[in-house]
Parts: sequence; C-alpha cells; structure tokens
Amino acid sequence: MFTLYSMQRSGNSYKARLALAQLGIPYRLVEIDILKGDSHTPEFLMKNPNGQVPLLEVAPGRYLAESNAILWYIAGGTPLVPDDRIDRAEALQWMFFEQHSLEPNLGAAYFWLTLIKGGRDLQSHAIEDWMEEGHRALGVMEKHLSVHDYFAADCYSIADIALYAYTHVAHLCGYDLAAFPAVRAWLARVTAAPRYVTMDFNPTAAIPAL
Repeated sequence: MFTLYSMQRSGNSYKARLALAQLGIPYRLVEIDILKGDSHTPEFLMKNPNGQVPLLEVAPGRYLAESNAILWYIAGGTPLVPDDRIDRAEALQWMFFEQHSLEPNLGAAYFWLTLIKGGRDLQSHAIEDWMEEGHRALGVMEKHLSVHDYFAADCYSIADIALYAYTHVAHLCGYDLAAFPAVRAWLARVTAAPRYVTMDFNPTAAIPAL
C-alpha cells in the first residue's frame, strides 16, 4: 500500500489525494504540517531532501516527490492518462503550464494570503505580480476551455486534476473568476467527475508526522 505524506490544505497535496480517490486506490495518509516545520525534520529530509509535500512512498524506502510526477505515476495505465502519444504529450504540456504559470502565482497567493498569518503584509511587494500573472494564466485556460471541455484528449485526465487544485481556490486569495465563464464551467465539470472529493476530505484519520 502507498503511503502519502500530505498537508490537508496544500493544493499540491490535494492533487494526489484527489487522483487516489478517483482511482479507488487505498493508501496510508501521514499529515505533514509544513507551517510547523514537519517537512524539515531530519527524519523527513531523509525521505525527501527538498523538504516538500506531497511525497509518495511507492515501495518500502522508495519515495517519489513532485505533485505532477506523483500524478503521472499513480495514474499510469488508467483512464486518467491518455493512451495516444500526442494526447499524453498534451497532458504533459498543460501540467508543465500549471507548474510554471499557474502554481507560482495562484499557488503562492493561496499560500501566503490564506495560510500564513500576516502573509499579505509580508508579501505586499509580490501581490500585484501574482494577480497580473495569475489572471494571464487564467486567460490562457479560458481560451482553451472556450472550445474544449477538458485540457487533454477531450476527456478528464490528470492534466485537469493538476490545474484544478489551485484554480478552485483562486477566489479565496483575491482572484475574480467572473470574467472566466469557461473556467467556471470546467470547475463544475471536475466536481461532477466520479468519486470526486473535496480538499477537506480525509479517507481516514491522518497519521500525525513523527
């Protein structure tokens, strides 16, 4: 059985939990509170020297980091990964977009403005850039979704999971999605997907970090 080291309110961790739920894959959940330093203990750094979650133990003593790599691993050979070569590349294209255009802006805004006490004051110099670049990324998504229901292969895939994680909480950190009707319609389609779970869902009581 997999062990997932995850933080409940982390969008990147939510990607893995959502995919595991939708695929019906059982796993052991270990809660890591990065705000309390759980990901920088000597024990955790032995597992992931980068000190980040999510982290998936795929076999005893073998760990896989980076949320989108975890998505690709757990969903391989399932309907969440397209079969066709170009469709798979298209999924990767959007997952790369998520990491270099969406997560650094929406993800950073979500972290600092909703999880960190006083974060708005600490990051006042960065907020304008997050808003500008985040809205630009949402605009790219809007153009695609105005003619497609999903991001790759015209079907729900891990590309949608990757992009959904921070987009669905964008309103919590100052992004107005009123100007993005296609994005809002896509968010509704994701929530209607089979075995969808919310970010707050916990399959079992998470095991606290050591």
